[in-house]
Amino acid sequence: MDIIPLLLGLGSGAVGGNIAGALMKSAMGPLGRSITGILGGGGLSALGNFTGLFGAADPTEGASMSFNSIAANAGSGLVGGGILTAILGMFNKA
Repeated sequence: MDIIPLLLGLGSGAVGGNIAGALMKSAMGPLGRSITGILGGGGLSALGNFTGLFGAADPTEGASMSFNSIAANAGSGLVGGGILTAILGMFNKA
């Protein structure tokens, strides 16, 4: 697995987690939102790469550096981090 798509998923997951937590007014705090976002974003991004949804499954084909692959990894990280933070934020309020 290439490191660049993983880093994109982790970084955008932290951003998505903080956005979702701020919108929900979650009590987790910035560090908790970032960690939750990193887990969710990294997980969804890795799942997309593992299944080959974001480009060729064979890393020797060079698809990991295409614009579509980069956008897909960043977008999935943002969404995955936001979703996991929103789910845990709902449980945190209860």
